[in-house]
Order: sequence, then C-alpha cells, then structure tokens
Amino acid sequence: LRPGIMNPLTQVRNQRLMTEKELQLGTANTQSSWHSMFKDSAWIYIGGLDYELTEGDVICVFSQYGEVVNVNLVRDQSTGKSKGFAFLCYEDQRSTVLACDNLNGARVVGRTLRVNHVESYKVKELIKPDDDPVKQRLKERGCAPELDMTAI
Repeated sequence: LRPGIMNPLTQVRNQRLMTEKELQLGTANTQSSWHSMFKDSAWIYIGGLDYELTEGDVICVFSQYGEVVNVNLVRDQSTGKSKGFAFLCYEDQRSTVLACDNLNGARVVGRTLRVNHVESYKVKELIKPDDDPVKQRLKERGCAPELDMTAI
C-alpha cells in the first residue's frame, strides 16, 4: 500500500463502525448522519467485484435495495474485461443508504465488496449536448427526489 492509502478492508470496517455509532446515538436518518453529505446523489461506487461479473449480475445483487436505473461496470478499453469496480445509480437516493449500510463488506463470489456513496458522477458517454436539461439531469443523478434533510 502507498503511504496515506488505507487498506480496503479497514475502510469497510471503519464505515460499518460509523454506521453503528450513528444507530447508537440516534443520528441515523438525520442531517448529522454521514450519509446526509450525499443526499443529492443517487450514485454509489462498488469496488472489489469479481472480474467475471457482468452488469446484469451487479444489478441482481444491488436491486434488492432499490430500482437500478444505470450501471457502469468499468472495463479495460483494449480488452473489454472488467476492472473489478462499477458505478451504479438508483432511482431513489435513499436506496444508496441501504446499499452502503448493507452491502459494504459483503462477500460476493468470494470477494469483499466496498460500497460507498459518490458525491457527483457524470455519465459522459450517455450525455449528449443536444439532450434537454431534464434528460441530462436524469442521466447524471437518476430520479432521486430532492430531499429536505432539515425536516427529518
């Protein structure tokens, strides 16, 4: 590991500890929650994927927490093989909280997944300059409603 780079399994453990602490303190689902920093994004990062998994496999695993509207399984440009990580967009931003809390650290095909929120993700290859603003927003952020976290 490079200096300053945390072991992925340590990251998984630390994220679980943060979530457990929030549950103990009663700050889950409030503006104090670490999840609230990502309230405007319906995207998650998924690392640690088996290289043989397809987009369909990723959707099967992650659709248990909400409607998946987009998945980008990152592939090597020359070989087309998976690089073992993906970005996934849910229809509802609240699904990202469920996926992060429940699938971060889960083992799928013998590998430990790292699942985390993504603050902003741009779908470059899908967004066309002539797309209307509503269509661009849907492609970038999914269908997540604008939530007022101060009301919670």
